[in-house]
Amino acid sequence: MDYRKKIISVEQALKLVKSGDHIFSGMMAAEGRLFLSRLHELPKNIKDIKVTNCLPMLDAKFFTEKEYAHRFTIESWFLSGALRKAMANGNIRYIPNHLHLAAYDRLTHVKPDIYIGVVTPPDKNGFMSLSLSNVYEKRMLQAAKMVILEINPHFPRTHGDVEVHVNDVDYLIEVDYPVPELPDGELTEKDIIIGNLIAERINDGDCLQLGIGGIPNAVAAALVNKKDLGVHTEMLTTGFVKLYKAGAITGKYKKIHPGKMVAAFALGTKELYDFIDDNPAVEIRDGHYVNDPYVIGQNDNQVSINSTIEIDLTGQCCSEAIGTRQFSGTGGQVDTAVGAQNSKGGRSFIALYSTALVRNKETGEREEISKIVPILKPGAPVTLSRNDVDYVVTEYGVVRLTGTTIAERVERLISIAHPKFRDELMAEAIKYGLHPGVK
Repeated sequence: MDYRKKIISVEQALKLVKSGDHIFSGMMAAEGRLFLSRLHELPKNIKDIKVTNCLPMLDAKFFTEKEYAHRFTIESWFLSGALRKAMANGNIRYIPNHLHLAAYDRLTHVKPDIYIGVVTPPDKNGFMSLSLSNVYEKRMLQAAKMVILEINPHFPRTHGDVEVHVNDVDYLIEVDYPVPELPDGELTEKDIIIGNLIAERINDGDCLQLGIGGIPNAVAAALVNKKDLGVHTEMLTTGFVKLYKAGAITGKYKKIHPGKMVAAFALGTKELYDFIDDNPAVEIRDGHYVNDPYVIGQNDNQVSINSTIEIDLTGQCCSEAIGTRQFSGTGGQVDTAVGAQNSKGGRSFIALYSTALVRNKETGEREEISKIVPILKPGAPVTLSRNDVDYVVTEYGVVRLTGTTIAERVERLISIAHPKFRDELMAEAIKYGLHPGVK
């Protein structure tokens, strides 16, 4: 059929929303930005709208401005900076999840009334590409009562299981906004030190998973002289492209999808988007598959690199909250850490700065605290169980916790804590019965 018969304006699309609807949005760059930027314009008699999203990049008025809080509830798998700021509005809800089960578990609880996302223009056979993300998008699209997609010619057409036919869509909106980018950012001295420590433990032929932020970017920068690296990762970044162009990535030793860079979503700079456009060497696949620990473990020598907010002396990692205050989300940390350790020769790294600067509530001054702590903050969720932590890295070194006792973990983690906190940490470990003390 002629897909143009399904094209409507954003104003017409908004008129399709009714009170009580549950709208599901694509993740990060895959969100339908025009529709969502206008969602607050719904008539005041349209209310009780729920929106499920994940790491939204758009600071849309319907959730950032308090005047709309009584009409919209946002339920998110992973909080962005804008969502954190909007928590004060009282209408932001976090959904605990493992990323590979995000869609599956959510659909056992609620079905989308409307799915909104972005796609590439249809090809000659009527197929569009979900482009930058299929973490949960295709499953939600297939389950939704109504599907509205924004056609954007600037988005890269990716390969994998991202095809959507115009016959499976109710309405299309033609848009022309630029693809959202994530700049690489400047690496800090700590990023570089930690990146080099991890890179020293990555071998030619290893298969990589890198996350988001300075430390993963530093790891990528330190791997340019490696050979025959593979990629099976939750997130595909510009760092992988640089490694590919440097000749470090071939994927020749991967056991599944050899020669392919496999990811659940992509986010980075224009260099990344130009590289993945119509590139059969890159596959964006269903997050339920990509992040399944069993699937991850099928590649030999799989290496997972993630970060955390704080880690206690037994190895418990809180990577998503500050005490009871939700900061981000579990995401795929458990998926990839466990998956890497399922792999023959696999390794999992948890990386963090040894300290952080926080504001003292009493004095108002910023003070340095240790991110290696005797116990996690009260109410803090355990993102990665101490049973699933392998290597831990700070700017002071690398230790391995696998197979060790609690007392050994205390000693090893204190050895990579900031020196000025080490005596205090040992005293606290003895106080809590985590270490017997000097014999």
